Amino acid sequence: MPNWFLGKIRYQQPIDDSNVGTRNEEFIKQKTVTEAYLVDAVSYTEAEGRLYQEIAANTPDFEITNISRMKLADVFHNEDGGEIWFKVKAMFITDDEKTGKQKKTPSIMLVNAETPKQAYERVELSLKSALDPFEITDVNTTKILDIFPYNEEETRNLRPLSEVISPEPETV
Repeated sequence: MPNWFLGKIRYQQPIDDSNVGTRNEEFIKQKTVTEAYLVDAVSYTEAEGRLYQEIAANTPDFEITNISRMKLADVFHNEDGGEIWFKVKAMFITDDEKTGKQKKTPSIMLVNAETPKQAYERVELSLKSALDPFEITDVNTTKILDIFPYNEEETRNLRPLSEVISPEPETV
């Protein structure tokens, strides 16, 4: 089961001021940009390392301002659909055997789509095979730009400790 962490980064980006008549080349205006990314990691430390690894190639001078755990039931990534990530809340309806009343359990999912309607439809289609009935109550736009799921190939170089540590040579 994935552990999702929401990481926020901040960096300075130059502003193109081509409208200014006299341009001072020594002084370039910059704006502060904040971006959010979702990382599947085991711990906060791994999430921070993965963020540095993934973001450093495109953004050389940035700082991580926040990393927080994001409780998600599922992430639906569609290759052909949308750059906007939506946070969708679905309520699963079950019958409580003790009280005989209906119990609603919230479940938060993330899906990429072009519009809120498309996000709603994608989650609805994905949950069609669910055993419990459900109703989708919220569809909200997030500021997440990209997600970095766990990649099995990244851990391939890990070896057991017994293979790395050789026995001490005997001294005579």
